Amino acid sequence: MAGTTAAWPGSPAAPGNLADAASVAGSHATASLVPPPTVQAETTHQLRAIQAAATAAQLRQAARAQARNAARARKAARAAAARAAAAARAAKAAAARPPAPASRSTAASSATRQGDPQQIAASLLGQFGWPSSQFSCWQPLWNRESGWNVTVNNPASGAYGIPQALPGSKMASAGADWQTDAATQIRWGLGYIQSTYGSPCAAWAHEEADGWY
Repeated sequence: MAGTTAAWPGSPAAPGNLADAASVAGSHATASLVPPPTVQAETTHQLRAIQAAATAAQLRQAARAQARNAARARKAARAAAARAAAAARAAKAAAARPPAPASRSTAASSATRQGDPQQIAASLLGQFGWPSSQFSCWQPLWNRESGWNVTVNNPASGAYGIPQALPGSKMASAGADWQTDAATQIRWGLGYIQSTYGSPCAAWAHEEADGWY
């Protein structure tokens, strides 16, 4: 028909196809909002990488804390060992020191007034935990060393007094009157025998074997 244009089915100008075109366009727009599978996988991989990095950081922090705790424990153990060693040294030094002058017994004071060094010695044996039988070794030991003479001095060595302390000033640890008092010298001598040999008989055995104690 002249003056008219036929609208073929499927043609964009055909009114019946306008709704179809709009529907297709809308479905394309909706589809563009959903990420493609490759983008989704990449995002998931990034999240996992972030989580793994955070976990690794936490593990490193925990390891550092554990190392600090272990270092503190080692330091405390070393300090405790040093304190124990110092206490052991102090105990050993205390055991080696002769008894203080204040430990003089009534019997020893009585013997001092009598002025007999051997009586003083016999009265002091029990204070060191030795039986009276030890005196049978002790008597000849100091007979040989000094003759139980309070002021005897060895000109060759400088040893002094009944126990022949070398030097004699060592006996000051048992009393300020160490140069003239038999009880002071004997107490020091007993302390020396106890810490070095354990008993007068052991000291006498050494004297007989080596000529000194």
